[in-house]
Amino acid sequence: MIGEVAAVSAACLWAVASVIYATLGRQVPALALNFWKGVIAIVLLIITLVVQGQIVPHLAVKNSLLLLLSGAIGIGFGDTVYLEALRCLGARRTLLLGTLAPPMAACLALVFLQEQLSPFAWVGIGVTILGIIWVISERITNHEQRSMQWRGFGYALLASLAQAIGAICSRAALDQSAVSPQWGALLRLVAGVVIVLGWGMLRRPGQRGWRALNTTDLKLRLFAAAFAGTYLGIWLQQLSLKYTVTGISQTLNATSPLFVLPIAVILGEQVSYRAWWGAAIAVMGVGLLLTQT
Repeated sequence: MIGEVAAVSAACLWAVASVIYATLGRQVPALALNFWKGVIAIVLLIITLVVQGQIVPHLAVKNSLLLLLSGAIGIGFGDTVYLEALRCLGARRTLLLGTLAPPMAACLALVFLQEQLSPFAWVGIGVTILGIIWVISERITNHEQRSMQWRGFGYALLASLAQAIGAICSRAALDQSAVSPQWGALLRLVAGVVIVLGWGMLRRPGQRGWRALNTTDLKLRLFAAAFAGTYLGIWLQQLSLKYTVTGISQTLNATSPLFVLPIAVILGEQVSYRAWWGAAIAVMGVGLLLTQT
């Protein structure tokens, strides 16, 4: 159960981080947020590897390229559009739309990795997704801007696809290899930061883009989100991909919406009964998945 526990833990941490990123996104552009959170996580991972005394692994060229490709797509591109979605939709709806990643990942794994899921596992994925779709389909209040919502939906769909592809590449690199989850996460983050840096230079966002973190409060919030969601979150995600199949790993990683509901209540947001029922149905789906591992 190592992979399953790691995936659920990553989902909880990512829910907390997403709430913080949603508030930061109102003041800091997505590219700058993605760059700095990546840099913070890279530094933390290097410190961890030095403390643990892990030597540089002998990585096969194919595994290295797969991990770098995973980071470029899943972190460099995927996290940037995800942060844009957070700005448009908020943490709750963005996380809910992120549940489209598991079926995408499962289908891609079936084609490219020949990973077979049992019928009950497929039912579990379906029940989980249906439960959270039930929440997504609740009536949207009139004061929200329709154009921003549609942009947010588009960003969230792109983020889900990028995460699914990144997960497939990571699974292919980590399965039956001696690469530790920490090294896998580090390679992915380095590739992601390089992509974001190049993207930012092409867009030339100017001083506002890269110097928007101009207060101690913003810097502390970014560090907290990067520590929880990027450093620990990606480490746990890599751990889950190493020890369980892609469809189950991605489905459990996608349970972040279940954790964001109590956070929303704590922050004073009114959560409908529909949202709670949808979350309960999703938990039932997760239970079906766990019984098949």
